[in-house]
Amino acid sequence: MQHAVVQSFPMLEARDLACLKGDRLLFHGLAFRLQAGGLLRVAGPNGVGKTSLLRLVTGLALPEAGELRWRDRSTRREREAFHAELLYLGHAPALNDLLSPLENLRFACAAAGDEVDEEACIRALERIGLARQLDLPARVLSQGQRRRVGLARLFLSAARPLWVLDEPFTALDVHAVADLAATLSAHCAGGGMVMLTTHQDAPFATPPAVLDVGAFAC
Repeated sequence: MQHAVVQSFPMLEARDLACLKGDRLLFHGLAFRLQAGGLLRVAGPNGVGKTSLLRLVTGLALPEAGELRWRDRSTRREREAFHAELLYLGHAPALNDLLSPLENLRFACAAAGDEVDEEACIRALERIGLARQLDLPARVLSQGQRRRVGLARLFLSAARPLWVLDEPFTALDVHAVADLAATLSAHCAGGGMVMLTTHQDAPFATPPAVLDVGAFAC
């Protein structure tokens, strides 16, 4: 039984983080813990450092002070092992406008080191509602459809326990928001973890814990 496993440490932990952007210290003393099955919403006013925090967590930026730990090990010292268990989707869809959704998805998976065949990519795009747009160039897609191309990676990344998502609900209609919330809830129910930013209310199966970055602002 999956729930019989008891861990004595949080899967992801931030200790006394400080973030410097340019010459401005955005926040300091920030700390949180995220256990298996946890859903954490990063909140706060615009400009407080929500996206900057996600970049620290994913290793795209380094903290001015403090430490991030994964499975009780420093993410900086165990960078490759940590990234193998992490999926990060940024705020802007990273698409090549000349490529189709299928080509973009296959490229994104390959770049992340995921061995995913074409049929699996097709099923993921169909699951996200892009069955009719598989072979169209990305430049003709709507903003919501462009967002869905990136989100299709969720259906190919169940083996990556930690999902870090920056504004994943942007440009989605109400039905797509509900479907995505169900996908994220199911990932957590299966022992995964989700850390996200969002300005929208979403119908999660269980309300997320909230980390207010503004409480640590300088």
